Amino acid sequence: MLISPELIGYLAATLTTTSFLPQAIMTIKTRDTESLSLGMYSLFALGVLLWLIYGIYLSNKAIIIANAITFVLAAVILGFKIYNSFLKKG
Repeated sequence: MLISPELIGYLAATLTTTSFLPQAIMTIKTRDTESLSLGMYSLFALGVLLWLIYGIYLSNKAIIIANAITFVLAAVILGFKIYNSFLKKG
């Protein structure tokens, strides 16, 4: 095979995690979550957490690294969304 399955996994992990960065950076900078869906981010964060657990069970570093990074970013955005939706006074 010209390219190894492991390399494909790392490339996929890099691309999907990197694609999430612009939204995460913008939300962290602006703290604006008005246009974000609470349901979507809740399900997304849970799904990423489950992918992380799955990667740990498989001992697959590409899955673990990508989903650990993405979960942290998604959890931060979800935290801002929850704060802005339910706790922010104003």
